[in-house]
Amino acid sequence: MNYLVPPGLYAMGAPDSTSPVVVTANYKMTYDLVRKALKGRNLWLLVLETYGINVWCAAGKGTFGTGELVHRIKKCDLSDVVAHRELLLPIMGAAGVKGVEVKARTGFNCRFATLRIDDLPGYLDAGMQATAGMRELTFSLNERLVLTPVEIVSSLQSGLYLLPVIFIAAATAGGFNLTNGLNAMLVCLAAILSGAFVSPLLLPWLPTKSFAAKGAITGLLVAAALIILLQLSGAAPVTALLCGVTAVSSFVMLNFTGSTPYTSRSGVKYEMRRALPLQGITLLVALVAALLWRFQ
Repeated sequence: MNYLVPPGLYAMGAPDSTSPVVVTANYKMTYDLVRKALKGRNLWLLVLETYGINVWCAAGKGTFGTGELVHRIKKCDLSDVVAHRELLLPIMGAAGVKGVEVKARTGFNCRFATLRIDDLPGYLDAGMQATAGMRELTFSLNERLVLTPVEIVSSLQSGLYLLPVIFIAAATAGGFNLTNGLNAMLVCLAAILSGAFVSPLLLPWLPTKSFAAKGAITGLLVAAALIILLQLSGAAPVTALLCGVTAVSSFVMLNFTGSTPYTSRSGVKYEMRRALPLQGITLLVALVAALLWRFQ
């Protein structure tokens, strides 16, 4: 996790006192992408101490914020390096920076440039004028798909140690049955993929603004498909599968809020306070139903 560069003022090319000052985070991937996009240009790169966190997340946490920006301007003696008093910041960092306060404390104006790093060259070439597309936030199918491997791996890492326990418990309940153990593992993996893959892909088309509810909806659909596939019948097994898959899918999808540009920190906390108790109760119902099913 030590994926960062030292904060400070960096020279790209041969900048002088009139060269632009671009502000970014010290997450190494962000830093490298900014350098790649602006290769061949003469400018200053002011890197804030975000502890290896990207701009969007650091703004929410407060590390890409007013205090750090003011501190870094003074520590780097930026007012002695450049003759102008203008900083170019990423729009994704606007949630953490109060431009008025930065101006009052340092004399520097904050100009929020573009959403995407790739748009920075065009922005600079246009005399620091942004087009509508440079400030339009998209979250397309491909953009969501790119994020799902991280969610899948993270969820599997968290639940991997439970799979052998689930297998043994299902396979040995009421006498050893290998098929029951394998089916239980299949259901568990399907529940994780429902929240980590299916829900993100269907995000815009799922009703409600609640990520937990979106995950629950896909969980119900996946559970229904599993009931048909496994040819389950009876109140106990159907209840166990429906509630279990729904609860896990809802919980995993709730974690996806950290990968989206939609939610705020306070909004996530609000939804968690409402969703986690319901997810816990639903999972408990699933466990009770599973016990009744296996030991009836």
